[in-house]
Amino acid sequence: MAVSTSFAGAKLEALLFKSSSANTTTSTSRVAPSSSPLSSFCKPIRARRALIQRGVVRCDVSASETSVQTNEPGGSNISALEQLKTSAADRYTKERSSIVVIGLSVHTTPVEIREKLAIPEAEWPRAIGELCGLNHIEEAAVLSTCNRMEIYVVALSQHRGVKEVTEWMSKTSGIPASEICKHRFLLYNKDATQHLFEVSAGLDSLVLGEGQILAQVKQVVKVGQGIVGFGRNISGLFKHAITVGKRVRTETNIAAGAVSVSSAAVELALMKLPESSHTTARMLVIGAGKMGKLVIKHLVAKGCTKMMVVNRSEERVAAIREEINGVEIIYKPLTEMLTCAAEADVVFTSTASETPLFLKEHVKDLPAVDQETGGYRLFVDISVPRNVGSCVGEVETARIYNVDDLKEVVAANKEDRLRKAMEAQAIIADESKQFEAWRDSLETVPTIKKLRAYAERIRAAELEKCLSKMGDDISKKTRKAVDDLSRGIMNKLLHGPMQHLRCDGSDSRTLSETLENMHALNRMFSLETEISVLEQKIRAKVEQTQK
Repeated sequence: MAVSTSFAGAKLEALLFKSSSANTTTSTSRVAPSSSPLSSFCKPIRARRALIQRGVVRCDVSASETSVQTNEPGGSNISALEQLKTSAADRYTKERSSIVVIGLSVHTTPVEIREKLAIPEAEWPRAIGELCGLNHIEEAAVLSTCNRMEIYVVALSQHRGVKEVTEWMSKTSGIPASEICKHRFLLYNKDATQHLFEVSAGLDSLVLGEGQILAQVKQVVKVGQGIVGFGRNISGLFKHAITVGKRVRTETNIAAGAVSVSSAAVELALMKLPESSHTTARMLVIGAGKMGKLVIKHLVAKGCTKMMVVNRSEERVAAIREEINGVEIIYKPLTEMLTCAAEADVVFTSTASETPLFLKEHVKDLPAVDQETGGYRLFVDISVPRNVGSCVGEVETARIYNVDDLKEVVAANKEDRLRKAMEAQAIIADESKQFEAWRDSLETVPTIKKLRAYAERIRAAELEKCLSKMGDDISKKTRKAVDDLSRGIMNKLLHGPMQHLRCDGSDSRTLSETLENMHALNRMFSLETEISVLEQKIRAKVEQTQK
């Protein structure tokens, strides 16, 4: 459903509660439907985004204006809702609220823009409140990470909702709306649902299947609890996305296997060590640059709690130590490199040196490694040019692995993850259908409430008539018995219709029948559910504006 932007504040309140003497303008606009997602998994997110962007709603799309004239005082007394029924705005009473995502990600937007749009977690509740204060936004959520800034909303009107959110993003970030429109992507309803499920499953991440994004989606739900604007549809969407993320990782094991050189280096080293020595092996990292830092992080992720780091200066090592808590990182200068290597079981090298740091003559006299850690000293060299000369391989107690060895591991893991991603798409398609069915089933909730209220009014009126005929001298016990009798009859009569208005959304046939029953009850009892829902939404917007 959608309500015009002109139905705001005091004007909207007047429209609800009295006939206005002024002219009111209602705007309508058409929004091109989003393209359907590609069925195959060859970069599905980017492919879908390209399709969406070809039909993207630009900020400068003009809206056709239709005027609705209200009567002057003394004219025919037409209620606000009757005007809505007979005016061009009646189109909105037939339109279902849309789930929309307005997003900017690492795939579409440079970091200079993303960092200005980023919203810290502590500001998410404020952002949700401001977004839901917009005329056409009912619910909202913010997913802001280093790689993406995505706003999910339930909009009364797709075009107007997108326009309002884009303007809000421009206002809060200082970036012109036209610039945001160049980089954003827009997805609606089923496409928006599938996108979030893919994000939660790690299919839209730079590293396919990475697990951090699932934790960030969980945090959105945690922060949103208790916030009014984090409503039934959006909270249901994000909670379902968490289920999808867990199911994909459990059933496909997509996160297994290293897909970066640094993670592959750690994984390969642990593969070569006896499993019993994973937590006790002595680790040495030479170089604290970008790659060395990633190696340290991957070691920590694998359970390593103590390591030595050799670097030209201590400054970078100190920064890493501050960033990673609960791990003992011992700094040693480059002059002590050979001494440190003598005390290490595994040596990772990642420096920019143009000449080898280790040659055969440096390694052959190093003390032997304990049999508990495999009996070989491992040199894992991820530098180009190489930091470990190939001649080191001639030392009987040493084993060396370079970038080419790691690339094979990475390539194999990437290929495996792509196969698992195809399996994940099948899971996401199944879960998307379940979510859409659940959301469809919510359409019956207003009818359930309206039917019960209708029956309760009749029960209360008839009960009052009955009690008045019985006189004033009836006992409280008798009064209660008659009241209980009337409630029991009402509940038993309503039981059948209520059962046929409820479904869990897992059966498309059942859902179809449920919606047919809903429309039949609306006709039979003149419940006018659509207008009732519109009225409730207008009143809610009035209350938000008055706060």
